Amino acid sequence: MKKYLIIFGVIIISAGIVGYFFYNHTPEVSYKTAKIERGTIVSTVAATGNLSAVTTVQVGTQVSGTIQKLYVDFNSRVKKGQAIAEIDPSLFNASVDQSQGNYLSAEANLQKARITLADAERTFARNKKMLADGIVSQGDFDAAETILQSSGASLKSAEGALAQARGSLMQAKTNLRYSTIRSPVDGVVISRAIDVGQTVAASFQTPTLFTIAQDLTKMQIEVSVDEADISRIKLHQITSFTVDSYPEQTFRGKVVQIRSSPVITQNVVTYVVVVNVDNSDMKLMPGMTANVSVEVAKKDGVLKLPPAALRFKPKSKGDDSKDRVANGDRGGASPQRPAAGSTSTAGKGPAGKGKDKGQQVYMLSDGKPVVSPVKTGIANNSSIELIESSLKEGDDVIIEQIGGDTKKKAGASASPMGPRF
Repeated sequence: MKKYLIIFGVIIISAGIVGYFFYNHTPEVSYKTAKIERGTIVSTVAATGNLSAVTTVQVGTQVSGTIQKLYVDFNSRVKKGQAIAEIDPSLFNASVDQSQGNYLSAEANLQKARITLADAERTFARNKKMLADGIVSQGDFDAAETILQSSGASLKSAEGALAQARGSLMQAKTNLRYSTIRSPVDGVVISRAIDVGQTVAASFQTPTLFTIAQDLTKMQIEVSVDEADISRIKLHQITSFTVDSYPEQTFRGKVVQIRSSPVITQNVVTYVVVVNVDNSDMKLMPGMTANVSVEVAKKDGVLKLPPAALRFKPKSKGDDSKDRVANGDRGGASPQRPAAGSTSTAGKGPAGKGKDKGQQVYMLSDGKPVVSPVKTGIANNSSIELIESSLKEGDDVIIEQIGGDTKKKAGASASPMGPRF
């Protein structure tokens, strides 16, 4: 039994010694680097919007009645003037017949008035001659003149009644023609809001029965662009976008309109930018959500810096708190650096010394990081343009530190108030 206790004690002591040296051993520090390359940088503005037809026509009805026939359905292709629905024409046919009868009656009354006027003119002429010969009295002549004038007025009244009857007939025929609803444009029916037997009523606000997209081979996206980015958007800029239906395919478009009217939603100001899209293959459909990238700047043959190089800050044993204070860090979080594209310049002091005056990256010299000030230009998610620097193509810049006093780094980066945002 004593033998086992001795063996157990030796194991415990050995494990303690191994654990002590393991947890107090500072891992060897190494650095991950990336090369500065020369190539093309495309800066973009990201936004979202919905696809729609360039021209969409809402078809209504100008007369009331019951839908008797439907000639088209969703996705039907229609031509201009093609019948797409029909309202029961029975009442309109009856109205046409009634108006036709009134017109014929007015036409007959006009003919009768013309005959009466011709007879009154003959009687007046005869009495005028007889009055000169002393055969008829002045009273008979005056009566003939009165009849003549009355017949002229009756003729004008009959002409007015005929015109009114003609107008009523034309209106009745027009309503009969409107009972057949026709397509105003060539296109595709994308919406149908009626069924056979449904009653529609024409009023001051005409009901929408069909929605017809004039040409789905040409579509547009109304993109909502944040106010911070709208100044970078220009007419005729090239865009690329994806839709959820085809996640592996990228479509192209062009900015054709920038609307000045702001759209304010929960104090967030955006502006609508219209992008025209070619849809010759008919893959895109109205209403699809598009994730759009507008190409706002492009430069070829420039030095490209990895964004991680600007974010890198070296840490080593014993200089955690000192470096943080020297770089203006009071809470343990990494110091804020100017955004990519800033034109400020960095100080030329060594790492961890002096005041941070601009952007800087680190290079390896004899296995240790050495600071190098830089000035950057346009950027995207993968690269930043390097405008001014002592660096050249093929140089390595540090993007990550591997190893070091990770325990102290973790403890030092903790803050009683939590991480800063």
